[in-house]
Amino acid sequence: MPKQALYLKWRPTSFDDMVGQEHIVRTLRNSLKTGRIRHAYLFSGPRGTGKTTSARLLAKALNCHDADPEKRPCNVCPACIAVNEGRYLDLIEIDAASHTGVDDVRDLRDKIAFSPGEGQYKVYIIDEVHRFSGSAFDALLKTLEEPPAHAIFVLATTEIDKVPATIKSRCLPFEFRRVALPEVADRLERIAHDEGIQIERAALEVIARHGTGSLRDSISLLDQVISDPEEFVTLDMVQAVLGTASAGAVREVATAVVHQDTAHGLHLINQAIDNGSDPRHFAQQIVEHLRAVLLAQTASADLVEASREDQAMYTEQAGMIDRARLLRAIRAFNEAATAARSGWQPQLPLELALLDAMKEETVMVAAAPMQSAQPFGAPPSHPAAPLAEAPPVEQLPPGAPPVVPLMTLRDKWVDMLRTLGKMNKTGPDLVQYFRPVRIDGNLVHIATDNELYFDRLNVQQKIALVERALTSVHKVGLKVKVIIARDLEALPTTPTSGDDQAAPQGLAYDPDDPLIALGRELGAEIKPGDERS
Repeated sequence: MPKQALYLKWRPTSFDDMVGQEHIVRTLRNSLKTGRIRHAYLFSGPRGTGKTTSARLLAKALNCHDADPEKRPCNVCPACIAVNEGRYLDLIEIDAASHTGVDDVRDLRDKIAFSPGEGQYKVYIIDEVHRFSGSAFDALLKTLEEPPAHAIFVLATTEIDKVPATIKSRCLPFEFRRVALPEVADRLERIAHDEGIQIERAALEVIARHGTGSLRDSISLLDQVISDPEEFVTLDMVQAVLGTASAGAVREVATAVVHQDTAHGLHLINQAIDNGSDPRHFAQQIVEHLRAVLLAQTASADLVEASREDQAMYTEQAGMIDRARLLRAIRAFNEAATAARSGWQPQLPLELALLDAMKEETVMVAAAPMQSAQPFGAPPSHPAAPLAEAPPVEQLPPGAPPVVPLMTLRDKWVDMLRTLGKMNKTGPDLVQYFRPVRIDGNLVHIATDNELYFDRLNVQQKIALVERALTSVHKVGLKVKVIIARDLEALPTTPTSGDDQAAPQGLAYDPDDPLIALGRELGAEIKPGDERS
């Protein structure tokens, strides 16, 4: 006979065994003590936090024969033993995932009128109740509203938002929470001790962290890493089984982000993946570390569950990285955690996340670091370098030669973004996605291939700010027209000034553009007519 899984063997048989749900246990025990039993309960919360287990404990306590309500369930009376052995006739468990139809609920409604066969109450546990169809919920509604005196319903769900409000209003709700990491680790330590398993405390904490607050998942992971009960389980063994990178590798990558050491960071990522670390889990660990740095920077490292040495490290790193770069790194690696899947280049999302975190932020202005960001297009409240109001610029007639070479506009585009940032801190966040693609007289066409960015910038107030920034950088009055890149070929041709003004047909891509070079390296194909001639 195969050995029983640990999560089944160690399923709580009394309220005292429940972990992390003291608020629910206290309420249920008080209800049993005072005899204030509701006809319907709704248990909601993440998986593996004790919803179905609590429902069984409640059913067992309701039919327990012990005279003292505080001792129920006693686990020694015939009713408790029958429930523990799964043969109690008055406890009916229904899996809503496989009984979604209205006919299933009607069958339940027809049988509910029969009195209990063994105990005082007939308890119906409907697991994953959100999987019911709309008609099934409608059929259940009347039964929940006026059930027989002997019937108790316990509905359990991991997706409370999918349960109709009419059902919620007829139930007493209980929200189960994720179990705290120390409590999960303590429970795993007790299980390991009673099972005769020798395992490091640090290894148990890694398992608990991997379980993300689900006690059942954590116990299943403990069962997974135990290959030989006689073997001493170390932290390295657990990390190898779970595909978790070492804490040292995570710290080193975070340090590379703090010090903006791109080359070292890429070496660390590839080394960790080559050593067997799961890319998604590695990204999650980096996010967890950077989040701790963010908490240390914005509030206090005391908010992080870690040793004093680690808290001191988070505080030190928090003082060495600016808030914008830290937030950008957290977002980038968080996206990598969701994008990382098995593939021909599993480390690529991590590498891109690192490069995104390291990229130079042209939109940041060192002056006035405490200035609050203004909505792009609004007049600046505290400009870092006030610029004199320029007189209105008149557009030159069609056919006039360019007043500034197009390549000069491109070469000084970053300077323009910095100047725009002094006028409005949030302006460059949007304009950085545009590039000058043509100039007719003093009319500069700036293009993007994203319609969302086009719609956001194509507002006269915002365009006026870009015109001011361009005029300030090039010392000549310039007008701006915003276009979509694909519309460039529809513009009328105009005489050139002898530089590179000849506009490309189609997308105005420069073959020497570093983005085009990167695209070629990644296997992209530039179709004829897309490049400059």
